[in-house]
Amino acid sequence: MAGLQKDITIVGGGIIGCCAAYFLTRHPAYSADTHRITLLEASSSSSGGRTADSLQDPASLLPPEPASKRNPAHEGIAGGASGKAGGLLALWAFPQNIVPLSFRLHDELAKEHGGDTKWGYRRCYASQCAASPGFTGGKDEDMTAADNAQSRDGNEEGASKGLHKDHKKSAKALKRLGAPEDLDWLDAEKSLGGYDNMGTPENTAQVHPELFTRAMAQMAEDRGVKIVTGAKVTAINKSSDGKSVVSVAYEKDGKQESLPTTDCVVAAGPWTSKLLPRIPVTASRAHSVVIKTPRTVSPYALFTAINLPSGFPSPTPEDRPGSTTQTRQALRRMQIVEPEIYARPDGTAYACGPTDQTAPLPATNAEVEVDEARCRDILDQVGSISDDLGRDGRVLARQACYLPQGGPFIGEVGGTQGLTVAAGHTCWGIQNAPGTGKLISEIVLDGVAKSAKLGGCDPSRLT
Repeated sequence: MAGLQKDITIVGGGIIGCCAAYFLTRHPAYSADTHRITLLEASSSSSGGRTADSLQDPASLLPPEPASKRNPAHEGIAGGASGKAGGLLALWAFPQNIVPLSFRLHDELAKEHGGDTKWGYRRCYASQCAASPGFTGGKDEDMTAADNAQSRDGNEEGASKGLHKDHKKSAKALKRLGAPEDLDWLDAEKSLGGYDNMGTPENTAQVHPELFTRAMAQMAEDRGVKIVTGAKVTAINKSSDGKSVVSVAYEKDGKQESLPTTDCVVAAGPWTSKLLPRIPVTASRAHSVVIKTPRTVSPYALFTAINLPSGFPSPTPEDRPGSTTQTRQALRRMQIVEPEIYARPDGTAYACGPTDQTAPLPATNAEVEVDEARCRDILDQVGSISDDLGRDGRVLARQACYLPQGGPFIGEVGGTQGLTVAAGHTCWGIQNAPGTGKLISEIVLDGVAKSAKLGGCDPSRLT
């Protein structure tokens, strides 16, 4: 298939689409003379899903030269979950038929392109921990008057000690629980109740997903890929007999455009089923925050179970929109919440909460709305077990995105020649993106996936 003229259109400028573009240009059969690759991204803004006061470019936290700075022409790339996920990579992720391939490719990409400085690649630890608030949580502006009064007076059991906390006592508490001593940014003495190791640097790593996605897009463009943002695909047109793809229709700047296409890769994340109704990708909204910590904290990804006591600010119900104007109710009984926390090498920590279904999927990433009450919940909860994440930290971003659920689906769709899907990767999309991109390049240019068995990812199982 090396000598065939191909017009390849990738729908979606998230991490899956950008990795597909990158690996297509690295395939041995790729030639800029015979292969035209165009990536279409519906959004023309990367700021959707972030509050106006949020940090808009994470590259500004890194040294100026190596960081993957945003290309103004790429506004819209990584504007959804690809820019607002935690970035955890793990050999113990799923599905296992593609995880080892993708984990290895992440490591190889980082070594080849300087990923440690360009997109925050590093090996890390992952742990489960049970905790209870050492105080009522949150930053001062996010707490009730009663909460603030108790914290200022120091009368509440477990009130924050701020930067003056006794690290010697924390180290003893960590040792007693079997937790590592460098996990000293948790309040081990007052809050930590249990610790269980899940992953080590041998099988666990992380990236900053937005910086990684932007780097993949730029390197693909450098090899000949044309990136068009603000291009909302409206139809994938087939031949008269329905057996092959002939073009992709899209709208840009109010005008209808048509792009001749022999091969179309739909990597539209939670929007995939709008173009491919038979591919059951659904969407769940997820909120997260980014906190600037007073010191660079040790490399751990924490899956927490925090036992909120009665009297703690009640979390926003999963089935109702939150409110930042109404007085928050206090919990009447204990409730367990499970925020995830990812320490990052840029001096920040990322934390995310549960998904919700209270806001329907908008037309593009640019219209994603942030429920600030849900962000406040996350800040309250993680701040209640860590001074570094609470009153000693500074909130850099409050954000939301839609996770694609139901898959992953990777492969040819419905027996239509040239129509391929790569979507529905759930919470492991960052982990599995390079492997997916590699497999897509093989399906398009070799006619078959070679690097891993598709197994349950093959969409043919749906028919």
